[in-house]
Order: sequence, then C-alpha cells, then structure tokens
Amino acid sequence: MIVTDTKELLERVEVSLNTMRPYLNDDGGNVEIVEITDDMIVNVKLVGACSTCPQSFMTMKAGIEEAVKRAVPEIKGVVAINLTKPVDD
Repeated sequence: MIVTDTKELLERVEVSLNTMRPYLNDDGGNVEIVEITDDMIVNVKLVGACSTCPQSFMTMKAGIEEAVKRAVPEIKGVVAINLTKPVDD
C-alpha cells in the first residue's frame, strides 16, 4: 500500500502558490487550495479580482499551474473550480 503524506504535499503546493501570490495580490486577487484529488489534481479557487479578471485563464495555465507543477512534480494539473475557459473567437 502506498501512503501519500497529504499534509506534506499540501504544504509543498502552498509554498509554490506563495511564489505567485505577490503578483496576484498586486492586482487585488489571490488563490486558495480547495482540495488535492486522488489523481493528483489541485482544485483551487481564484478570489478577489482574479475571480472576474478576463486574463484569469492565462494566469492559471501559464502562471499558477506551471509554478505548482514545477515545484511539485507529482501534481498532474491545477484547475480553478470557479473559472470557465474563455470561448475562442
């Protein structure tokens, strides 16, 4: 049986998010961890200005997700549960 130390994993994800928070805070936003799923997806919630910003999808993919996956290689993806993907024109 493989036992995953979820507390340690959660702490490592928080540390990686802390590298992004100053940039989010500068624009009046932030990010909160909702859960880490069994299939190693981090569900987050964008808060403040980030929850309504038209650039939030890019912030998620190019910023937050990349920072988390780089710092915590076990994580397969990051999903903002309160963000919808923009419609392509």
